[in-house]
Amino acid sequence: MGKIVFITGASSGFGKAAAYKFAASGYDLILNARRTERLEELAAELGSKFNCAVLTLPFDVSEEKAVFDSIASIPDEWKAIDVLVNNAGLAAGRDYFDEASLDDWNTMIDTNIKGVLYVARAVTALMIPRKSGHVINLGSIAGKEVYDKGNVYCATKSAVDAISQAMRIDLLRHSIKVTCIHPGAAETEFSMVRFKGNEEAAKKVYEGITALQAEDVADVIYYCASLPPHVCINDLVLTCLQQANSFYINRNSNP
Repeated sequence: MGKIVFITGASSGFGKAAAYKFAASGYDLILNARRTERLEELAAELGSKFNCAVLTLPFDVSEEKAVFDSIASIPDEWKAIDVLVNNAGLAAGRDYFDEASLDDWNTMIDTNIKGVLYVARAVTALMIPRKSGHVINLGSIAGKEVYDKGNVYCATKSAVDAISQAMRIDLLRHSIKVTCIHPGAAETEFSMVRFKGNEEAAKKVYEGITALQAEDVADVIYYCASLPPHVCINDLVLTCLQQANSFYINRNSNP
């Protein structure tokens, strides 16, 4: 087999775009998502278009047993994973702290923090004996600056930032690269999920700006993964031209 990339949350958004990018660049793919039908459709399309091998692993990253059992079941020929794109994550709701749903909080904590930890732990166990591998965690600028009604979402992405720093330190002795990528406003299914299908609210997030697209983020993910073996980008923030950080956005300008 060629180089292998493992991508979580591969059925949409950054994960799907990354799957296309790595497949086009000659990688074989291990693809994870909860939506089995979408995953199988994507696997068939990529395999046909790029003549790459694709292994699908449908599971919910927030379920500890499912994560470890699924990754343990990977056939031996697939275990030499070169890159993990730890992408699965979500925002659920945007509400004041005192009005937010506890279910939303638990969903974000279970997916964005525990899911990142479980998958990284299981996959790095396969990388450590080889003294080689690259973990790319998807954070957010929401982990760099807390904004109004962002409370627990911002907290989970701040945790991804801290976890990535800790992994970089602790896995140094195993020669495993760790990168955390923090995108700003990106026009994907993200806001539709956050606002629970409210299309009007989702569209307002990107009103007046040319936002990042999933393919932009996938290009950056692949760039980080394609650098020489001795080079590691530890931490990277990217936004569209009209966004400076979580607070400053120049809407309705002509970039």
